Amino acid sequence: MNPLSIRNTKLRSPQKSTRKHPEVTIPAEHADDRHERWAEQEQAASAATRDIADVPAVEVITTTAVHLMSAAAVKLGLADDPNAQLDLDEARKLINALAGLITAGAPEISSAHASPLRDGLRSLQLAFREASPIQDEIGKGPGEKWTGPVT
Repeated sequence: MNPLSIRNTKLRSPQKSTRKHPEVTIPAEHADDRHERWAEQEQAASAATRDIADVPAVEVITTTAVHLMSAAAVKLGLADDPNAQLDLDEARKLINALAGLITAGAPEISSAHASPLRDGLRSLQLAFREASPIQDEIGKGPGEKWTGPVT
């Protein structure tokens, strides 16, 4: 008989534990606070869900793009502490994500919204090229897969 086979094995329920479990109690002064906080958090989550339903897609797309731009700028060393914050690998990832979002979202958000985002993206791509000690080939830089070559 194969030791891994269970065909001829009878399945049994595990025995009930005879170990005594200590009773856990919450002091009365903490019980109400915790439940009140849970209720407040539940209300906040519910309100956020309702709020996001009211936000137009154009605003979600543009806000996301602005967050990606800001994060990429920081990683390119364009913020308060360039030496401590410079991380070109992270900047490349953020710029790629931004380029994909703008390229895919542009037809949905109109040129009035897409044009400034494209300008910001191009500025970040040029800043990346300037900050990088090893130059990417033209058309191989971050986001250039979606935007085309940036010079």
